[in-house]
Amino acid sequence: MAVGGISSLSILNITLSKAGNNTTESMEANKGFEPAYLALHRNGELKNRYLTLREMMVDCKLCPRECRVNRLKGEEGVCGSTSTLKISSFHPHFGEESPLVGNNGSGTIFFTHCGLLCVFCINADISHGGQGNVSTVNDLARMMMTLQKMGCHNINVVTPTHYSPHILEALGIAAKQGLRLPVAYNTHGWERIEILKILDGVIDIYLADFKYTKSSMAGKYSAGAYSYPAITKEALIEMNRQVGVAIPNKQGILERGLIIRHLVMPNGTSGSIEAMRWISENLPKDTYINVMSQYTPMHKAFDYPEIARRITRAEYNEVVDAAKLFGLTNLDIQG
Repeated sequence: MAVGGISSLSILNITLSKAGNNTTESMEANKGFEPAYLALHRNGELKNRYLTLREMMVDCKLCPRECRVNRLKGEEGVCGSTSTLKISSFHPHFGEESPLVGNNGSGTIFFTHCGLLCVFCINADISHGGQGNVSTVNDLARMMMTLQKMGCHNINVVTPTHYSPHILEALGIAAKQGLRLPVAYNTHGWERIEILKILDGVIDIYLADFKYTKSSMAGKYSAGAYSYPAITKEALIEMNRQVGVAIPNKQGILERGLIIRHLVMPNGTSGSIEAMRWISENLPKDTYINVMSQYTPMHKAFDYPEIARRITRAEYNEVVDAAKLFGLTNLDIQG
């Protein structure tokens, strides 16, 4: 199966000469660590969780939109996906937070479609347009194993919400084949508590966006997702309950924990200072927060004058200063 123009087998063949050393480094960094899903795989519970999520696609309510379409019969949800798995690409990624990247990269798998549908999305061809390749769950499991053989430090599933049943099924297949990397759930943050509880004991690392603190902004820029602030706040608390504060191991590699990503947007549209305040009041002060400065108007952002520009240094510094004032101590600050 070709993924992103390159097949799993091609990538594996190309990297075999390097994979031995990389894998040794990666396994040394993860020495003594066992990912959460292995225990559930051994006792059969991982399969039960997969079946529970799969059943939800009959009357789909995997994300807060709760479209109630029958994806198993080929009906499309608001996100644009059916039960057919589509993947845009997979590869070691070096643009993530440093505790995820290490020396060998984060093993990212980019899924097509998205339930949030932000007007400023930088990957609109994938998340809105569905650009990608039809894949099977066995393909997905092989991608996971290939990334492990390449020496990646984790399996990083990007925009996973609507494909969570496929991910759990693939994890079961890969676990039988020797997968032992932590799984990072790379999400926009708008997650139903019911789904997160099914993922409890499966996911090792949550990479969660906290995009908005104002319902009006979420509704305006993310296709009517007015519930985003309320639901995401509950989701972040639940994620923290499950995996706790992100603390890297002795090699500097993260194996478990919550990372919150907040994208500072122009003219205060993402409610950044309020986001920092809320985190300080509801989560541990040493919660890992990536205060992101790279907002770039893309896709339909130019239809909205207030977000049609990059942020200024002053806007970014104001957010960082506020976070420090609120007592937050684990900030990933960008230059």
